Amino acid sequence: MKSFDAVHNPSAVESGDATGNNVDDDGREKRTGTLMTASAHIITAVIGSGVLSLAWAIAQLGWVAGTLILVTFAVINYYTSTMLADCYRSDEGTRNYTYMDVVRSYLGMKVQLSGLAQYGSLVGTTIGYTITASISLVAIKKANCFHDKGHGAKCSVPNYPFIAAFGIVEVVLSQIPNFHKLSWLSIVAAVMSFSYASIGIGLAIAVVANGVTGTVVGVDVTASDKIWKSFQAIGDMAFSYSFSLVLDTLRSTPPENKVMKKATLAGISTTTVFYILCGCMGYAAFGNRAPGDFLTDFGFYEPFWLVDFANACIVVHLIAAYQVFAQPFFQFVEDKCIKAWPENNFITKEHSVNILFLGKCRINYLRLVWRTAYVVLTTVVAMIFPFFNSILGLIGAAAFWPLTVYFPVEMHISQRKVKKYSMRWIALKLLVSVCLIVSLLAAIGSIVGLINSVKAYKPFHS
Repeated sequence: MKSFDAVHNPSAVESGDATGNNVDDDGREKRTGTLMTASAHIITAVIGSGVLSLAWAIAQLGWVAGTLILVTFAVINYYTSTMLADCYRSDEGTRNYTYMDVVRSYLGMKVQLSGLAQYGSLVGTTIGYTITASISLVAIKKANCFHDKGHGAKCSVPNYPFIAAFGIVEVVLSQIPNFHKLSWLSIVAAVMSFSYASIGIGLAIAVVANGVTGTVVGVDVTASDKIWKSFQAIGDMAFSYSFSLVLDTLRSTPPENKVMKKATLAGISTTTVFYILCGCMGYAAFGNRAPGDFLTDFGFYEPFWLVDFANACIVVHLIAAYQVFAQPFFQFVEDKCIKAWPENNFITKEHSVNILFLGKCRINYLRLVWRTAYVVLTTVVAMIFPFFNSILGLIGAAAFWPLTVYFPVEMHISQRKVKKYSMRWIALKLLVSVCLIVSLLAAIGSIVGLINSVKAYKPFHS
């Protein structure tokens, strides 16, 4: 949940009784996060690439089941997020600056499992965003081609150059120290999110189609395809709500947990309305043939400039969102290295370098090498496995249960000392068990989809 700040920067803290203008009462950097910035961060994280797959997800599940599952995910996310917000401070009143800190505080040795789930999900999300951004860039070029040559033209465009271009941009951005301070970037990204989601909804409203129970067995898909794609659709929906990893630098007054609960309610409510509109309107537009990405798979051809603009908004949003999810992993590795080798100049020393057009910049060799290597790795993986829906579904399934459900619920039980086998304890354990089953089914469905995609795929071909 976002009431924890260190996903952006473990050194950031809230503004309490400061010992200096820029320092908080515990000697850490003063925090300036507000309800508005927290809400913007949540919207930036939530309305992302996941929204593009919701028309396809609704097509697999149908109006009723699809909408019900979306709302259910929203309710579960909000409920467990309030639990997580209340765990920001430990029983002794000390602050937990990272997700791992709060797990360590309440659950002890399970912290290693939370770290594996957290950082694995962050890596997977950055790969997914790289794939999505390249698809949108390809769509811009295709839209122009279809406009010039006709909708039936063969406009084949490889996405590998665009994946590489996106990677180059992220290499540059990843070198910015104190990236967490660029709160305006989240606001810009949130505006981009609203823009392309609204355009998609508007284009879909213009098309009339029918559908009640989703894809039809024997007509659109086989029985087994219907089952696996339905499970994969649930994984896509889980991914579309994956923001438990995104934390914020909130002030200490009003209390962080109260502000985060309000921000979470505002963020989830807003995004759920957009999700239902995008999913249902996209399904209404395309019916049971809804594409995996409803802005890039060309159900909409005209007006081509509007399709271009929507995809450009997606790219701008994902450029920022990539850093929101990558920065905590960067910081985690760098902090570990600094702790292990505090005297090593390669790791700790900052160098001032004059860069053309940018002036003096601070360069750290560890940051330069490690972050560049990370971006290159995620870029290469995205090139090898550019499968939008299957990747999103797998990431969503893998991250949803441990980070959004299991750890928050277990910490809540520990914090509130919920009596074992009481009605509340049984209800919470039942919630955890049901969500585990849903996540496993979603993961299986996504893996089946990934296997089917790999069978017909030739790497580094159009």
